[in-house]
Amino acid sequence: MAKRAAREDAARKLAVAAATIARDKNSEEIVVLDLRGQSPVTDYFVICTGSSGPQMRTVAGDIVAHAKATGHKPYHINGAEGGGGWILLDFVDVVVHIFDPAHRRYYDLELIWGESPKVRWRRSRDVARPRRIDPRP
Repeated sequence: MAKRAAREDAARKLAVAAATIARDKNSEEIVVLDLRGQSPVTDYFVICTGSSGPQMRTVAGDIVAHAKATGHKPYHINGAEGGGGWILLDFVDVVVHIFDPAHRRYYDLELIWGESPKVRWRRSRDVARPRRIDPRP
């Protein structure tokens, strides 16, 4: 039981780290879904939208580098060679989907897994606050 809890904690930390890396590399619409008990294949999905192929590949590379540094080997990587509009990073317990906007809309994973709880991965200070606009010219 303790081993399972440790594995789930490690998976959650990897999912949050992947979301944070995606945010730091200017990805948008970042969502972490908790699929435990709903998917027989993985525990977490991280879904984000990139602005270009090079940016998406950078996000993928940084997530893989972090994962390897923390003891998570990628089981499968698809689309990172470029051109496809969707990069998939499979770490077994965590699957990261990096989409371009068109592929994100087409596959709409949030609709398919809509009943899954979303993981709150941002600290409150990370949430952008509206800037006060000075009315003076």
